[in-house]
Amino acid sequence: MLKAGIIGYGTLGKSISKLIESGQAGDVVLQAILVRTPVENSHVQCKVTTNPEEFFNENMDIIIEAAGHHALQLYGESALSSGSDLVILSVGALADRIFYEALQATAAKYNQQMIIPSAAIAGLDRIAAGVMGEIEEITLITRKPPKSWYGTIAEKKVNLETIIDPVCIYEGNARNAAKLFPQNVNVSAALSLAGIGFDQTKVQVYVDPTIEMNTHTIVAKGYFGQMETTIQNNPFMENPKSSPIVSMSVAKVLKNLTSSVVIGV
Repeated sequence: MLKAGIIGYGTLGKSISKLIESGQAGDVVLQAILVRTPVENSHVQCKVTTNPEEFFNENMDIIIEAAGHHALQLYGESALSSGSDLVILSVGALADRIFYEALQATAAKYNQQMIIPSAAIAGLDRIAAGVMGEIEEITLITRKPPKSWYGTIAEKKVNLETIIDPVCIYEGNARNAAKLFPQNVNVSAALSLAGIGFDQTKVQVYVDPTIEMNTHTIVAKGYFGQMETTIQNNPFMENPKSSPIVSMSVAKVLKNLTSSVVIGV
């Protein structure tokens, strides 16, 4: 049985914990959750603590980061050095070269893995395979409804209350996109790491009042051929910046680690 921990108990952390405790994540037990502030009525059967030292002493096989860029920067190396593999959801934080290289060095030193799920997008398996040959270009086009952009830099670019037509609020590379939209465009970082890197991966970001779902289109061309795939994700009602498929993707990672048959890697 795999012993798992979660950093963060917001919308994603709660969703992941439910999938683990319901058995949908395979032969996994939830050992502990690290939170920023005390939680009342968490409804989980594991330790919930605000003490990082207590959390990392739980001897866990795998830790899931579900608390944002700052939490990954604070606790990423501690998770790996504690002897746990690390599932990373705040992938955009890895756009910082120095931080990414430090995490890689820690993972190598302690013989642990940094695991990046497909989360809100699809096709990372094909991109990661395709990069074995030459890839000419990769573009990500992200469209989200206005409700997904409150509390972000998008509020400075458009009026989210009155917008009636789609507006492109960013066009550039994935490195800058990941820094500008830490809660909304982690997918660009995952795509970059699977493919041709942060600086070569093109990104367009739209506030789109004509849609209800968070939508990502990936266009890629290379020696492997061509691909274009569009994913439409239902947003969480509690946190429309993210989608239930993200926690489902984490559950799939955990299930793969404990299953005798693994599909789609």
